[in-house]
Amino acid sequence: MSQRQVLQVFEQYQKARTQFVQMVAELATRPQNIESLQNAGVMSLLRPLLLDVVPTIQQTAALALGRLANYNGDLAEAVVKGDILPQLVYSLAEQNRFYKKAAAFVLRAVGKHSPQLAQAIVDCGALDTLVICLEDFDPGVKEAAAWALGYIARHNAELSQAVVDAGAVPLLVLCIQEPEIALKRIAASALSDISKHSPELAQTVVDVGAIAHLAQMILNPDSKLKRQVLSALSQIAKHSVDLAEMVVEAEIFPVVLTCLKDKDDYVKKNASTLIREIAKHTPELSQLIVNTGGVAAVTDCIGSCKGNIRLPGIMMLGYVAAHSENLAMAVIVSKAVPQLSVCLSEEPEDHIKAAAAWALGQIGRHTPEHARAVAVTNTLPVLLSLYMSTESSEDLQTKSKKAIKSILQKCTYLPALEPFLYDAPPNILKHVVGQFSKVLLPWIFCTSTESGQLSTTC
Repeated sequence: MSQRQVLQVFEQYQKARTQFVQMVAELATRPQNIESLQNAGVMSLLRPLLLDVVPTIQQTAALALGRLANYNGDLAEAVVKGDILPQLVYSLAEQNRFYKKAAAFVLRAVGKHSPQLAQAIVDCGALDTLVICLEDFDPGVKEAAAWALGYIARHNAELSQAVVDAGAVPLLVLCIQEPEIALKRIAASALSDISKHSPELAQTVVDVGAIAHLAQMILNPDSKLKRQVLSALSQIAKHSVDLAEMVVEAEIFPVVLTCLKDKDDYVKKNASTLIREIAKHTPELSQLIVNTGGVAAVTDCIGSCKGNIRLPGIMMLGYVAAHSENLAMAVIVSKAVPQLSVCLSEEPEDHIKAAAAWALGQIGRHTPEHARAVAVTNTLPVLLSLYMSTESSEDLQTKSKKAIKSILQKCTYLPALEPFLYDAPPNILKHVVGQFSKVLLPWIFCTSTESGQLSTTC
């Protein structure tokens, strides 16, 4: 054979390998092909190609593995059991930017499914290599690494702490300052995933100056970035009064209120969540929100959306009202009660109705004036029907019952109480009768005394 014929054999072999990995990567994009690929032993065939002498074959093999592992936990586990992770981690530090992106994608696809699979990534030493990738010149490599780190951190506090210990947080904060929007989004998401588990982890994020940089991006025109920024600030603020105050000190009010009018529903939801996480801590923080127009803005937001997008706003109103009479009155003045009544009547999901019932109970429980503000919206009969309905969830029944009792115990507006005399079960009726006695007995006593006859009958 001539030298040309010999070389042709190798060229054909290389072409066949290239065609194979390209076709597998293409087939792996369609869910209906996954089972057939798995049954054909695709994992064991792709593994040696990760070390192929041709860089494009390596990259495409990694891409195919990532797509397969991304599909379900069983395939991700097959990547772990196939001893593929150490090869990926080794190559991640050595190869070009295209391979690094593909390898980080595989790690993300494996780690997302469960804490156990994410722990397998940690155990093979991937964190240090991923953190080094956060310093890469190429923004796409940084993005892929940040994404993988976020997916590992989101599972639990132990994995999140491992990401922190690897030195990821300062580099993630640098990433949110980069000009590329996609990198900003993923880095903010990763910071959110790290912060959510504990006050200590959130404090780690705060200590490297993340809040100021996140707060500056609240008005960024990119909706997906705003979602992640608001989520990260929420996850920091939720843990303690001190952390919530640090978020407030970054001057997010009244800027964040503009997000409640955003075209993107999830920006609205995350903005409401942030305000809720701040409001729940202290009366002082709630008063700050009231003073900046936050209660009225959240009320308007609830009226402009449906379903789960409403939920954090509903809860925020309840938290504000729970703190004091004055704050509850501020909620009433902002016309939140009619909006909450609409949610109670119109929302199909029980957990949203339960939140509305709880919020109304927090508003009405303070004084007769508060209770009347709730009662005049015809909310009490709706709460009663939800409490008595066998189709209501246990949580909805419990919260409706508590709301009815807390409102009834303060309500002296008799027209709102009269329907209960006919429809209420005994455990509710006793509270209704108690309120009638509070209102009517002094009046009967005074009338009887004025006529010169002391009556002992009701």
